[in-house]
Amino acid sequence: MKILDEIIHPGETKILNLEIARLHTATKLKIPVVVSKSKQEGPTVLLSAGLHGDELNGVDIVRQIIHKGINVPAKGTIICIPVINIFGFINKSREFPDGRDMNRIFPGSKSGSLAGRFAYHLIQYILPHVDYAIDFHAGGQSRFNAPQIRIAPNQSELKELAEIFSPPFLLYSSQIAGSFRNACAKLGIKMLLFEGGKSMDINAEVSTAGVEGAKRFLNHFGMLQKKFVTEKPSAPMIAISQSVWIRAKKSGLLHDQVKTGVFVEKGQTLAFISDPYGKENTAVKAPNSGYIINVNDSPIVYQGDAIFHLSKNIVHEQERVKS
Repeated sequence: MKILDEIIHPGETKILNLEIARLHTATKLKIPVVVSKSKQEGPTVLLSAGLHGDELNGVDIVRQIIHKGINVPAKGTIICIPVINIFGFINKSREFPDGRDMNRIFPGSKSGSLAGRFAYHLIQYILPHVDYAIDFHAGGQSRFNAPQIRIAPNQSELKELAEIFSPPFLLYSSQIAGSFRNACAKLGIKMLLFEGGKSMDINAEVSTAGVEGAKRFLNHFGMLQKKFVTEKPSAPMIAISQSVWIRAKKSGLLHDQVKTGVFVEKGQTLAFISDPYGKENTAVKAPNSGYIINVNDSPIVYQGDAIFHLSKNIVHEQERVKS
C-alpha cells in the first residue's frame, strides 16, 4: 500500500505526515496519519477525529485506540487520524484560521482556502484507500450529546454497521452538502458519524462508548486481534427517526433538571429558567414523550437558545431509563 508517497508493507505500522501549510511563524505543521497493515488481506478502515479542532472527545477516542494497540489489525488495514484540523486544535477552535468550517467545504480545492486545501488532500490522498470509516465528533459549546451514531435514512448497510457499533442511540439524519460524510458517500465509502460529549471537554463514559463501539465494528470484519475482548452494550440501541429542539422562551439562568439519555414524559418539567433578581422562575416542559439526546449545560441562556434535543419518533424501543 502506498499512501503519501510512503510504502506500507504487510505487518508494518508507519506514522506518515500530511504537510499542507505552515503557521504564520513559518513553523511546519504536520498531521500524523497512523497506518497499520496486517499480513492478511482485508478491508481498510479509517478512524478519524478532530475535524472540528475543539471536539476533544473524538480525539481522545482515536488516541486510546492507538495507545492500546487496537489499531494494529488482525487483517486488513487501519488508518488513524486523531486530529484532522490541526490549526483548530492549536487554537482551541472549531474552525480553521480562515473562519471556515471544514465540514462544510468538501471536496475542497487544491488552490482554494486553507480549509478547502485540507479537504482536497484528504479526498486525493487518503480516501481512495478507504472502504469504511468512523468519524468521531462531539457536541457544540456547552451542549452535551449522548453517545450516538448518525446515518442517512434508507441505508441498510449503514444501519447494520450502526447496530454492530451499538451506541446508546442511532439518529437518522440526511447528508449535509459539503460535509465529510457526504464526500465519503459519493466515493462509496461507508461512514458512521459518532457524536458524544461536548467541545473542549473529555468525558470518560463517552470515550468508552466510542472505543468499545469501534472494537465491535472492527471485530465484525475480523480485524480485531484476539487479545482484545469486545463488551456487549448494557442496553439495546435506540433508533430515532425524528427529533425536536426545545428552545428557551426567556433569557436567564438555566437550572437543568434532567440529563442526557433519560426518557421523559410529555409535560414533564425538564429545567427552570430564572432571572438573576429572584422575580421569575419559568419551567421548561417536554412537548412530547421521548429521550433526551442533548442537553445545554450552560448556566446562562438567551431567548431562542437550544437547551434540549428530544426524540419524537422512536423506531426501536428499549427498557426506559427514567429521569
